[in-house]
Amino acid sequence: MPETNNPLRKFFRQPAIYIKLPSDGKFYPNGTLEMPANNELPVYPMTAIDEITYRTSDALFNGAAVVNVISSCVPAIKDGWQVPQIDLDALLVAIRIASYGHEMQFESTCPKCENENKFGLDLRKILDNIKSPDYTSTVTLGDIEIYFKPLSYKDLNANSMDQFNDQKALEMLPKADIPEQEKIQQLSKAFAHLTQITMKALGNCISMIKAQGEIVIEPKFIEEFILNSDKETYDSIRNHIEKIREVSALKPLPITCQKCSHAYETPFTLDVSNFFVGAS
Repeated sequence: MPETNNPLRKFFRQPAIYIKLPSDGKFYPNGTLEMPANNELPVYPMTAIDEITYRTSDALFNGAAVVNVISSCVPAIKDGWQVPQIDLDALLVAIRIASYGHEMQFESTCPKCENENKFGLDLRKILDNIKSPDYTSTVTLGDIEIYFKPLSYKDLNANSMDQFNDQKALEMLPKADIPEQEKIQQLSKAFAHLTQITMKALGNCISMIKAQGEIVIEPKFIEEFILNSDKETYDSIRNHIEKIREVSALKPLPITCQKCSHAYETPFTLDVSNFFVGAS
């Protein structure tokens, strides 16, 4: 944080917790992460401005709110857009703990008796259980070897925005006052674009391809390879990426119903649009 001569500086917010990134600082471009010697990043509580920014719908939609909050609360990260996907959940959970404490109120409906169970969730346990997949494992297909990486938050957000816009257009299309033939054309165009988005996201998860001694890292070449690969190649790449994501996915929470004692699991999803809303 910048040094000032302000006599009130000693009363500024201080780090509330320290975390180790699941990625261990890997996958950050040069200059985007200042890793401390002990590999533990200080996490500061949110400021009032951070909270206001996070409640701005436009900033949430375009990803700026998340980036601004990460930059403010974890100053060791110099560019929040470059945060790898595997670190994002850990950072947001840590910021919430630093800002509002480790307990979060959680609600879950029992699938057996439909009782609404309310309890305090210890976010420290969630943080401890966030694991990083093994990105050193590769996929070999004939003469090519494929290496992988996590999506950056920039790629993840761009992909989500594209999918949201296309899905919104698809929902509105049946009600549009246009000829049926034009609706069919727009529908085909929207589905083709969604397929392109999926292919691009898949390509963004590949860091490098070795092909007969030649190393390919150019994103547009990798995307072109994905678009022109056969089904077996595409499925092998997609399945490997899905297995990687399963390792780092937030695990379901074990619940025992407070009314009927039925034991069940409920998903714990970290929705960046409302994770901090109502926390204070």
